[in-house]
Amino acid sequence: MATSTSTKGGTANSAGKVYGILAGKLFDSRERKMLEDQVIMIDRELGVILDVINLDKFRQSRRDNDIEFMDFGTWTLVPGFVDTHVHLFLHAYAETSWNDQVTKESLAERTIRATVHARDTLLAGFTTVRDLGTEGAFDADISLRKCLSGREPIIPGPRYYCANRAIVTTGSYGPRSTLYPSNNGVEGVMGAGVADGVDGCIREVRRQVGVGSDWIKIYADYRVRAQTADVSPRLSSGSIRTFNRQELEAMITTAHNLGLKVAAHANTGAAILDLVDLGVDSIEHGAEMYLDEDQDISVIKRLAAAKQRTKWVPTLAAYHTLWDNKGGGKTPWDRAKETFVKAVIEEGLENVACGGDTGVFDHGGNAKELILMRQLGVPWEKVLSWATLGGWECVRGAEWEGGLGQKRIRALEENPRKAFDIDRGVPFGVVRKGWVADLIGLEGDLTGSPEEFESAVTKGVKLVIKSGKIVKWMKE
Repeated sequence: MATSTSTKGGTANSAGKVYGILAGKLFDSRERKMLEDQVIMIDRELGVILDVINLDKFRQSRRDNDIEFMDFGTWTLVPGFVDTHVHLFLHAYAETSWNDQVTKESLAERTIRATVHARDTLLAGFTTVRDLGTEGAFDADISLRKCLSGREPIIPGPRYYCANRAIVTTGSYGPRSTLYPSNNGVEGVMGAGVADGVDGCIREVRRQVGVGSDWIKIYADYRVRAQTADVSPRLSSGSIRTFNRQELEAMITTAHNLGLKVAAHANTGAAILDLVDLGVDSIEHGAEMYLDEDQDISVIKRLAAAKQRTKWVPTLAAYHTLWDNKGGGKTPWDRAKETFVKAVIEEGLENVACGGDTGVFDHGGNAKELILMRQLGVPWEKVLSWATLGGWECVRGAEWEGGLGQKRIRALEENPRKAFDIDRGVPFGVVRKGWVADLIGLEGDLTGSPEEFESAVTKGVKLVIKSGKIVKWMKE
């Protein structure tokens, strides 16, 4: 049972500047192993970890006599989870279709919903997310980010990185009027930003940088012939490359030169090969980079070789939600499973981050991605590492590579009180001195069966700490 005691009195969020918590088990996301009886020292004002020390050494130092100390010895503590692919301005398609959300729900409604989604995400143990497009909610993510940021955010929610409007080619995206299908959008609302030609692509990237985006998202392929569904369902459902290689190169190079990373929606092998060659930072989906019919693993091998540069975000949860048990032959979910198993289980691809395309299904159910990975045979320690440290590496890690970034990390690890601008300037994803104090306490056996793992990461979320502040504590 979790208890809170303090020689100074008060609670975890009111007494003193420094407090310590005991983890009966602590997951080391870098080494991928469980540590026992670790004390985590936290500066609640800066929101950073001051030290991680064995319980025996902590007692020998007698520091427990003058700080607040909480015993979470019966729970497993894990770095805060990271969902690298969410859409906070969407809600489950089972409730309302994408088209109806974009064309019939007002911007005010969608923004209010997004604040609820942010809270549900945080309480589920996801302390950081990357939002890959407002899907017709214009620039509302920029203001939402402001409301979620700082040491005293206006609303509760995860650390929030956003991509504003995804970039698409003319005619390839919705919504589309059924009366005037040649028109772009419905009543001025477009689900993404449109760009064509090298100059147009550069212009759109620059526009989004000026808006304040953290990321650029590109649709490198899509169902561009979706309007033929009435007469040719098979043709309408196939992904086709949208931008040519020169356009892709222009967008990726421009974004990188301006300090932004690029995520690309891509399913087909041809699009993924171009993207990897051009140095894209993350591939979203990728279900068709391996087709069981031809047994060609060349795309998987090329992606695996780019492990220091490109992350793969498989979004299994979206495929499972939309296409599981549909019947009638092989579904996109079947292809996603085949590709994932071939790439990760059989070929050992490691440059993976967890992102479910959350918004297609309920916010707060973000752990569905982790659960599916575990069910498909990934060891628990890999899943947890991809959902924590892998999230950091995807969302921010590359920005901290090289001399200056590594120098900043070393400075923080030597003196955590060098932390600044806590939401944006401190690394996350590892429980380590100098890193941000994002932690979740889980009840249950993470190391057991897939069913036990599922219970632990869903029903077992008893404690959530973001930036050193306890935002959820289910006391017994």
